[in-house]
Amino acid sequence: MDLSALLTSSKSLTSHLSRPDLPSVHLSLDQVEAQSRRLVSRQPGTSTDTDRANYLLAQAHVDASALSNSIAHLNTSTTFSPLQPLQDTDVAGYLRHAHEQNLISTIEEGRKETQEAFYRALEDRSQRDWEAKKKRVFEELGGRVGGDNRAMAELKKSTHGKSSLMQSTVTPTLSLQMQNKMMAYDRVIAEFNTARLSGTSYPIVHSLLSASTHVDPDSRYTRMTQIFHILAKITAEPPALPPIEHAGAHILNAPLFERKYARVYLGDASSRDASALRRQIAKGAREALEEQYWDVLERTIQARPTEARLGGDPSVANKVRAFLFLRYYHNGEWEDRIELVAGQPLWARLFYLVRTGHVEEALTEALKYQEAIQHREASFLTHFKTWIESPERKLPKPHRDHLQTVYNAHMLHSATADPFKLALYKLMGKLEPSRRSVQQVTTTTEDWIWFQLAMVDEDEEGGLRALAEVLLGYGERHFEANQQRGVWASVLLMCGQFERAVAALWEHQETEVEAVHLAICLAYHGLLRVPSRAETSDMTPLSLSPASPPALSMSTLIWRYVRQFVKMDAKEALQYVYCVPLACDQGEVGKEQVESAREQVRRIIVLGNGGPGWEELVGGYRADGTRFSGVIEQGASLLQLKDSKQFNEHILVRAAKHSEENDRISEAIKLYNLAGDYSTVVVCLAQALSNTISKPSPEEKDRLLEQTAVDIIRHYEKTNRAAGKDREAVVRLLRVREAKDQIAAGRPEVAIDIMESTELIPLSGDVAKITRRAEEFKDLHEALQRNLQTYLPLTMEALAGVHQKVKSSIVPDATRQMTLATIRRKSRSLIIFAGILKYRMSPDIYSYLARLDVEIAL
Repeated sequence: MDLSALLTSSKSLTSHLSRPDLPSVHLSLDQVEAQSRRLVSRQPGTSTDTDRANYLLAQAHVDASALSNSIAHLNTSTTFSPLQPLQDTDVAGYLRHAHEQNLISTIEEGRKETQEAFYRALEDRSQRDWEAKKKRVFEELGGRVGGDNRAMAELKKSTHGKSSLMQSTVTPTLSLQMQNKMMAYDRVIAEFNTARLSGTSYPIVHSLLSASTHVDPDSRYTRMTQIFHILAKITAEPPALPPIEHAGAHILNAPLFERKYARVYLGDASSRDASALRRQIAKGAREALEEQYWDVLERTIQARPTEARLGGDPSVANKVRAFLFLRYYHNGEWEDRIELVAGQPLWARLFYLVRTGHVEEALTEALKYQEAIQHREASFLTHFKTWIESPERKLPKPHRDHLQTVYNAHMLHSATADPFKLALYKLMGKLEPSRRSVQQVTTTTEDWIWFQLAMVDEDEEGGLRALAEVLLGYGERHFEANQQRGVWASVLLMCGQFERAVAALWEHQETEVEAVHLAICLAYHGLLRVPSRAETSDMTPLSLSPASPPALSMSTLIWRYVRQFVKMDAKEALQYVYCVPLACDQGEVGKEQVESAREQVRRIIVLGNGGPGWEELVGGYRADGTRFSGVIEQGASLLQLKDSKQFNEHILVRAAKHSEENDRISEAIKLYNLAGDYSTVVVCLAQALSNTISKPSPEEKDRLLEQTAVDIIRHYEKTNRAAGKDREAVVRLLRVREAKDQIAAGRPEVAIDIMESTELIPLSGDVAKITRRAEEFKDLHEALQRNLQTYLPLTMEALAGVHQKVKSSIVPDATRQMTLATIRRKSRSLIIFAGILKYRMSPDIYSYLARLDVEIAL
């Protein structure tokens, strides 16, 4: 095919698109665009829109044309140039302009950094909030993040529509070691509450330490054990109390631990007492670190006895000498910058004696080398002795000024100064507190924290509170970079941030047990602040507010802990709940804590498994009818309940109501009975029996309920309690159940006698009496009215059963006929009675009765 044929074929492709009524366009794309622009420029709307805009702006006193001219003539090339031209020789002007530009650029960079830091902090906070919320959801479902799909399985089995008391009780899997530790701690908490009930103090921190090391002897070197050791030093708690030889004299002279520091800790933070408390916290934390480091020093020497060359001298100074030899003496020479005095690394030896808390030995060692020291540092011994003998480890101002002068002249900028001598000077004079590290001295976290605590001065530089702000600025990531759990919590504990320390432990599953017990210890000594209910968060136990110090919700913490075993061991869970009211002296917040504890006790009652263990918890009645008290009532004073009346009102009755709401009727009835609310007991029994009797086949819990009802009614009849309509209804319902059991056992004649004794159905054949009884039906108890459809067919079935037996029995005919006539009369009476009450039952029931009546009549 040639090209002309192709052209013709291509033109024919669009022939169906052409319309004869429209002219064809023979223009290129550029020509079409140019024509379009000309058409747009001819439209009158453009100028009109501009005029309208100018008119509207003019009404707002805006000169649009002037602004347009200004913008058109704006020269952006001179934006960063001086407002007034600078001469080449105007050096001052140039420097001023450069300074201004530097300020502007610095401000802009600072603004950008602040903005970036804000968004980073926002992202971190959002991530933490999400992780906390996710953790809480998994805890509520009983699972753990990263586990199998157990949470979803528990979600499907959740009890929708039930009270919140019945939820959140799924037990997570615990390791054997964790279970052993929890059991050991349980025993300590039980002993602790026993001491509280007797009004005596209890060394709870040391008891928990002892329990931990008993379970795992190697745990004395772990971070968690060290945390309790630090707290023991901070609170100045003795390891044990003397035995009670003479009870009265001992109680009068015994130290009081419970809430010892609460008044000061919760009071004015700027008061003199609060300042003294912060000094005690810093001193206790420092002493704990000193004892821990001495333990490290001794274990290091024991691990390498040959290299240590300790010899036969067991003195403290000789052990420090051996430790320095192991640490800083290599290949026949001492490390760089270790200054030798009289051939000995004296500055390092003095520092480590101070570091391990042996300051008297340090002074003795310094006096031993007095001549050599005075030859090097003439005034050192004077300052060192004054510093050691000072109760607060603080020199007078003249001594500090002299130390500052010597420090500035010989050590501050020296590259060869002994780091340990530099550290001693800084400690004695509290020099340069903002420079927080000393090379070769503060090599570990514990060394660094000890150094900061030794430098703290409550009278200057903000004291312990300022140190806490610095540490909070560093944050958890700085101290737990290597996944060393507990480091951050111990740091917070040592700087007095007790609530944050507990929260830091609670955030990690492996340290949750220690978090709970640390909180109990702090609350006992009065070093824990709890928030009000309005400030308590559902996400985390820790409450942070810009207007108030941190606070920790003890009730939230303890309930999340005990719900792991509340069903298996309710008594142990109860011991922990008793610790919630420790903060009852905190005003209105304390009252809320007491109410939270009572609420948790009621939860434990509702969630506890029934049986002898449950009765041991709440109390009960013996076979002879005498009442015995339960574990909860024995510890009622720990819940601020003064007498049995308050115990019944706040615990038993309200727990009974919760049990009712959660379909635990048998337990509710027992609780009402224990509380002495006998009228409510029979009301509940009537309602419960009304539901169980109507069931075709009762369950085990229904049988248990009926047996409970029998026992209670028998006791009430003997003591003449709760007499009236409700008790009568319970008795009749129990008789109906007995009749059903007799029919099931094949004794319908006994069932008829039982039903006649209830007087629920007239079987005499007297129509007037039947009519009167039907009219009185509306006055019967509601439970009896509701079960009309149960005991009418039951009685008719019993009559039918007797009818069949008599017809097939071998008895004289006269006797048989007489018996059958009696049965027919009773059957006819029942059907007349049912006919009068026909509309109170379903048609099926009435038809069934009529059919049985016909069978009996035949």
